[in-house]
Formats: sequence, C-alpha cells, structure tokens
Amino acid sequence: MTDLSSSDRLLSRTPASHGRPVRKDEIELVDRGLYIESWLPERRSRRKPILFVHGELGGSWVWERYLHHFAGRGWEGHALNLRNHFWSQTADPETLDVGTYTEDVVAAAERLGPGTVAVGHGLGGLLVLKAIERVPVSAYVLIAPELPKEVRDTVRPHVVRDVPDAYGRSALGWETLPEKLQREHRDLTLADVLRIQHLLGQKAFESGKMKRQVLQGVPVDRSALPDVPRLVIGAGLDAYVPEPEVEQLATWLDAPYEPFGAHSHYGLVLGEQSYLQVAETLRAFLETNRL
Repeated sequence: MTDLSSSDRLLSRTPASHGRPVRKDEIELVDRGLYIESWLPERRSRRKPILFVHGELGGSWVWERYLHHFAGRGWEGHALNLRNHFWSQTADPETLDVGTYTEDVVAAAERLGPGTVAVGHGLGGLLVLKAIERVPVSAYVLIAPELPKEVRDTVRPHVVRDVPDAYGRSALGWETLPEKLQREHRDLTLADVLRIQHLLGQKAFESGKMKRQVLQGVPVDRSALPDVPRLVIGAGLDAYVPEPEVEQLATWLDAPYEPFGAHSHYGLVLGEQSYLQVAETLRAFLETNRL
C-alpha cells in the first residue's frame, strides 16, 4: 500500500457498498499544483495502487464510482485532476497541451511508485500511453481511449483550425436538453446525465492546443512501452471514439480487447448501472494478473 505522507490529509471514512469501510484521503503535488483524490481500504492491502486518469473536461469526479468500488474490495484508488481541472490549480488553457498533461500523469505515477496500475479514459488513455513511455507501471488499462497517431485517421485541416484556444461542454455536445442527451446515451439515467452536464461545467477551460494535437495525431513509441499486463476496453455506443477503432488500437498494442456493445463513452465509467460491468471486468483483469 502506498505510504501517504503527513501532507496527505485524511478527509473522512465511509462504508463501501458491501459494508467494508473506506477511507478518503488526498495527495497534493504542490510543485505542480495537482490534487489527487484517494479512496483507500480501511485495512492495509498487498494489492497494487490504481491511478485513474480522466479525459477532456473531466476530473476526479469521473472516477467516483470506481474509487468506491475498488477501495471496498481492497485496492487503493487515486484519481488525478489534471492542471486546470476540478480541484487542481487553475491555469491559462492556452499554456496547456498534451505535453503538460503528460507531465502531470508522470508526476502522479512517480508519486505512487512503479507498482502502479494506470487506468485512463478518453484523453486520459492517450496520456497514460505517453506517460508510460517514461515511467514504469505494473499494468495499464485504456477505456475508450483517444487514439495515437499510429492508428488514427487523418482529419481535414479545417477541422483542426476550427478548434478554439479554449472550449467547454458545448464542443462535446453537452450544451443541450438532458432528455436529448439521455436518448443519445441510453445506458445513462437522467440523474447521470444531469450530474455529468453539471460537472463538465459551462466555462471554456479545456486546452484547444491539446485538442488540435490529438486531432493531428500524437505519436506513441510502442517500443518504449513496458511489456506488462494490459487491457483495452471499447463501447459500442461511443460517439467520440468509435469501437472498431479502439479494437484496432488493442491489436496494435497486442492487448486483450473487451467491447461493451450497449455502453456509451461516459456510460463506461459514469453510468449508475452500466459502470459496474466494466469495473468488474477491470477487477477480473487485476485478479487474474495478481495485481
């Protein structure tokens, strides 16, 4: 279990869904202005710590159900907030890009140690790949990840040019009626939709430079990636990263692939009901590989 220093302040205790107590902690990486939300099992465990990395416009809130689920089953979970996201330090979006976000993930992984299991969703999946080119991990899992240059289709130049320097939830199609969003994300309840819509926020705080880099293609050096257990997960209802393209990435990484045909991009991690199938698949992966 990761050794939390005295600066990692204890927040509260809460029972897990099946009765095992869970502790909520935090880790602050002051030099980078980063806040990591940590959910820990009450009793010490030999299981590997899990680092959860959110995608664009996200935050540690994306992983709340996972943090609760895994802490109650013996894993400590640490959900990073990238710079200018949720509880981490604010910054000018125009100063941020894939490189600065990758440095955030590297710093968090180094803080937790080489035994860490890295899990990324959306943009977070691509950031995990970039980070583990440089830092050791014991395993990694990519959930509906943004694709690296090597398996990404070319986009038209005007699509890249049209990305503003900073953008908000409207760019993801979430500035509309909740009922419409629920029809588009059939695995989410109306309460799920309202929560996501609220937490994505209204301000334009996401880095447009990052988005342009992703669209143009961020290269990943496959030979630099650690040869460790890995898993790629896709969603059949994903409107952002089509499931067949995620499968192509799994093939490129020589990784097992798990598709969830009735899940949406956000339903994989945030759906009140739909998240559980994915979380249990992740748990089976961890147990099979003795992580």
